[in-house]
Amino acid sequence: MFEGVGTAIVTPFKNGEVDYEAYRNLVRWQVESGVKAIIVAGTTGEGATLTIEERERLIQITKEICEGKAQVIVGTGTNDTHKSLELSLSAEKNGADAVLIVTPYYNKPTQEGLYAHYKYLSERITLPIIIYNVPSRTGVNIAPETVARLAAECRNVKAIKEANLDITQADEIYRLTKNLDFYIYSGNDDRAFHMICAGAKGVISVASNVVPKEMVEMVEALFRGELQNALNLHVRLIPLFKVLFIETNPMPVKGALHIMERIQNEFRLPLVPPKESTMEKLRAALRELGVIS
Repeated sequence: MFEGVGTAIVTPFKNGEVDYEAYRNLVRWQVESGVKAIIVAGTTGEGATLTIEERERLIQITKEICEGKAQVIVGTGTNDTHKSLELSLSAEKNGADAVLIVTPYYNKPTQEGLYAHYKYLSERITLPIIIYNVPSRTGVNIAPETVARLAAECRNVKAIKEANLDITQADEIYRLTKNLDFYIYSGNDDRAFHMICAGAKGVISVASNVVPKEMVEMVEALFRGELQNALNLHVRLIPLFKVLFIETNPMPVKGALHIMERIQNEFRLPLVPPKESTMEKLRAALRELGVIS
């Protein structure tokens, strides 16, 4: 598994289609900035509204650019175990290094159901599985005990992207899995500093779409034990972290990249472009960081 910054990359659209040229440029910029992984077709990448064909092409392009430089991780989780398997096998066939599988949303499975879901998938794919826990979007929380059980019993359940706003959950996962070959990643940019200090191996980041070098610098400073330097960077980035989530992700981050003239301000329904008031806040945050003039 990677250690450092993984970017949950956006999917740019143009006239209703995936803008593959803009996507290639984004991935190249990320890799040149030192990120260790690109997460394709996740929440930030609007994976729920991509076709299988679009997913596969995005994976292939990402693999081509990242080969030998960064890992390619694909979001394949749905609220249907068999559909998740289908997407995971497709990712495997197209060269992914790992899959990111969100807890099934809407169905609201029990802890036993969550265990059965991931165990079923782990027995049918060879790629490493990263559990994605984001209760604010799925309506279900996977308990630390369930995570530890999966980590101990399933050979390829190797990590968790933890986005529960209760940071004590990540602490408990670390306590229960510290003697296993299991990685914790922060799923929230504003928690990355704290969680890495408490044993996480990195962050799967939204903000790194916009400021990849700064996110890499902060995380690597932590790995070197340069706590004050990392803290200074964290504090400097807080206004951006906040504004990127004042509307539903990925609306603000794609708005920011549009301001930076890297992509079109285009989405697939039911998502729409952010409000003009949000765009103004994004411009202010980007100016403060020196990203735009």
